[in-house]
Amino acid sequence: MGLVISLIVGGIIGWLASIVMRTDARQGIILNIVAGIVGAFLGGFPGRAFGAGASLEPFDPVGLLWAFIGAILLLALVNLIRRGGVR
Repeated sequence: MGLVISLIVGGIIGWLASIVMRTDARQGIILNIVAGIVGAFLGGFPGRAFGAGASLEPFDPVGLLWAFIGAILLLALVNLIRRGGVR
């Protein structure tokens, strides 16, 4: 059950990040889920370094915020590599 919740939350976070970065029209649900999960992984590093977001609760607000920031940074990096500039 935890995997299903992680996929759903990752998809929502990836979708919101793609809306912020204006890449929603080019991405499907699979890329939104990947962006959300990889963003959560990337955003977890600074969160753990500062002692925030280290909780294993699936709906930890600080952890969700770090995942959202990580997904935005991931999409910015992908835009930078693809186009040579961040939107």
